[in-house]
Amino acid sequence: MKKLIYLFIVFFSLVTTKVMAQNIMILKLSYGEVEIELYPEKAPNHVERFKKLAEEGKYNGVVFHRVIDGFMAQTGDVKFGNTNSPEFNLSLAGTGGSDLPNLKAEFTDIAHTRGILSAARSADPNSANSQFFICFESAPHLDRQYSAFGKVIKGMEFIDQIKKGDPNSGAVSNPDKIISIKAK
Repeated sequence: MKKLIYLFIVFFSLVTTKVMAQNIMILKLSYGEVEIELYPEKAPNHVERFKKLAEEGKYNGVVFHRVIDGFMAQTGDVKFGNTNSPEFNLSLAGTGGSDLPNLKAEFTDIAHTRGILSAARSADPNSANSQFFICFESAPHLDRQYSAFGKVIKGMEFIDQIKKGDPNSGAVSNPDKIISIKAK
């Protein structure tokens, strides 16, 4: 009986580790690597979209086009914000998305605290597509207004180093960019 229990524990540990690893992403910046834990149980469609675009390499080379010190760093415009694309246009970065349809809001009880990954959108709550932001500090006014779907669990010091933009608009000249995002 003890052997059976031991085997069950080993099997469960291996399965749990594999499932957890599938929800850890590595965001590579020029400053270092950032580990992000995704929350598919809270925002399944946003996590699925993020993983799909990452697997397809769509985020590679995308700039942090809007960065407000003490608030957040926004990126993910795979249409106009990708420096590897012929459509790259820094003045339009932040206005584009992917070729996929917009996502319906998945508001949750996840608080927008330091390190939270959340979907950027227009005034329409159901307009999130590919863009996302990472909070530098707590932003409770965003709670249940934006779809939070992950959190930085390692390497937040590298997020803190992202070049900040204009204090009012957040617009960044010569912005930092994502080198890659991949599953761990």
